[in-house]
Amino acid sequence: MNDPEHIRAWHRLSSEVTTSGMLADRNLRDLIRADIKHVLDLTPKGHPEALPGEEHALRLLGIGYTRVSVPFATPEEEHYQAFVRAVEGLPRPLHVHCVANYRVSAFFYRYHLECGWNEQEARALMMQHWEPDESDEPGSTPWGRFVREARLASERRRRIRPVANITTEMDETDAI
Repeated sequence: MNDPEHIRAWHRLSSEVTTSGMLADRNLRDLIRADIKHVLDLTPKGHPEALPGEEHALRLLGIGYTRVSVPFATPEEEHYQAFVRAVEGLPRPLHVHCVANYRVSAFFYRYHLECGWNEQEARALMMQHWEPDESDEPGSTPWGRFVREARLASERRRRIRPVANITTEMDETDAI
């Protein structure tokens, strides 16, 4: 694979999905060499570190672009659900980025848990970029809460097991 590891916080999750921090103009052609077909940007429009004209430049290179604006200070369920719809619906190979790969790695942590990954594997991937529920970094508090809630929901789902071998009595009218 032609991974442009010089891109800020570059990470290959699979042959179909890569992530990173903010792209620079000099990185856009690297995405072509990495065979990326679409970019999902979680950076809010107008962010001071955003690459001006990113969407236009990518489209000129034949790479699709979608933005799901996720404010760092206030990630909401609707942002996560938009991320899931985009990740599951956009063309592959897909590159997902934000400013520092914080939003992206936290969202993929929850997504991986919901896909049945064990918590240690999902956390190990996220920890390559940050640990929001352990961070003293200003602004990480809502992300720490997001990660804790994802972990707790995953633990609850794992405790609920389907009951096997249940039989019920039906009379003839129930079979209609």
